[in-house]
Amino acid sequence: MSAAVELKHISKKFGEFYANKHVSLTVERGSIHAIVGENGAGKSTLMKILYGMYLPDEGEIFIDGQRAILRSPADAIRLGVGMVHQHFMLVPTLSVLENVILGSEPVHNFRLDIATARQTLRSLSSQFGLFVEPDALVSSLSVGEEQRVEILKLLYRNARILILDEPTAVLTPLEVQQLFSTLKALAAKGNTILVITHKLDEVLSFSDYVSVMRQGELVKTLPTTETDKHTLARLMVGKDVLFSLSKSATATNDTVLNVHALTYIDAKGVRRLDQLSFSIAAGEIYGIAGVEGNGQSELLKTLWGMIDEGARVSGEISLLGISLLNKTPREIAQLGVSHVPEDRLRYAVVPSYTIAENLVFGRHHEPSFSARFGFRLDALHAFCHEMIQKFDVRSAKGISPSERIENLSGGNQQKVVSARELSRPNLKLLILAQPTRGVDIGAIEFIHQRILDVRSQGVAILLISAELEEIIMLSDRIGCLYKGNIRYEFSYEETLRLRESVMEFERKIGEYIT
Repeated sequence: MSAAVELKHISKKFGEFYANKHVSLTVERGSIHAIVGENGAGKSTLMKILYGMYLPDEGEIFIDGQRAILRSPADAIRLGVGMVHQHFMLVPTLSVLENVILGSEPVHNFRLDIATARQTLRSLSSQFGLFVEPDALVSSLSVGEEQRVEILKLLYRNARILILDEPTAVLTPLEVQQLFSTLKALAAKGNTILVITHKLDEVLSFSDYVSVMRQGELVKTLPTTETDKHTLARLMVGKDVLFSLSKSATATNDTVLNVHALTYIDAKGVRRLDQLSFSIAAGEIYGIAGVEGNGQSELLKTLWGMIDEGARVSGEISLLGISLLNKTPREIAQLGVSHVPEDRLRYAVVPSYTIAENLVFGRHHEPSFSARFGFRLDALHAFCHEMIQKFDVRSAKGISPSERIENLSGGNQQKVVSARELSRPNLKLLILAQPTRGVDIGAIEFIHQRILDVRSQGVAILLISAELEEIIMLSDRIGCLYKGNIRYEFSYEETLRLRESVMEFERKIGEYIT
């Protein structure tokens, strides 16, 4: 096959920091080419250069054999290059059709030709299996449907080279499979797909080639059939990575969190939680497995004191005998509860604030940071530098506590949130929702070990994750959530026994959550 994209000796510096250093990459036409590497390895910077968002300091770009000067995304789109960003760029109040044509509206006889646009959209949807209702508001769509809209936007603009940044980070397992089918259909029709990801199992299952980046440099490019998960992980991190965790039995009979007959009816009258009951002991990780949308969000909102306006909640939630209902997030935190939320941009970080400010966000009143008339600046600075180093927070522009967190990749933002929440003093209950979403394999290993360290201190941990492997590896007991209730609970003994075969365990869990 001939090359759709050639990057030759691409370099990009931010100040004195090399985000990309002499990177040369060839992408074959009609292939699915994965780009992997740790957070901050330079993957997104390289793809943003190909999409015209950054100008390289050195090097050349060739598209379909022709040298290209890409000064903006508009230049890239004209040459058939499109990009789906990790955080979607859709207008929630507009329909699917309106979002697809926005900026490329078809005109006939000086009038907006909606009929032609609708016909084109339906044709593309049918051709590539990207079925979305054209008149549905984007605000009403699932995350998987929003992603289809983003891909349709590119196809509508005749993109032949599609770049996807962490496309499966927020998808359910079923949506992931649907996406893979779509990507293979696109490649079969001659489109070229570049996928930035950190999920090595997925890379091995859907891509034709994989390129590994580390510290801004391209380490190696391999046909996917000629490599494996351990080799890729070693190339990414520079050392062997463990894919299993050593866990000791630490759980006691001392119940820390008790949820009994919890029912949540939203403002529209829809029952999101239905008599939900479970408990977590000190030193125990209780995992909740389930397809997103089965009550996980409502459980998290209730536990953290952020119940939606107009919702009705009944039942009991108690922490060491103290009710958590009708308490504010700050009151709950003061009882010894820490929370890594499922949507970091909405609930966990303030994008325009600095890394340092986000590291103490919600913790600034703690005695170790708070002085009588302000803050203990020395303690704040020492804590921030320690967390940045300990959790290996990185940026394409180098790293500084005074840098805005919006300049960090999603994975590095997640590291900041994890650093803040896992290091809280006097913890009794740790609530984790998608704790490693968008995080690279080396950082996942670190965060998982830190979670087990917290467990060993006698903290009760609630783990909610769309990653079944994560649930299986970390949990002592697993509750299968379906339509707002625990459909089946795997005991400690069952979990220990079934963990020997992760794929078989995933299949068994799947029987109860779908």
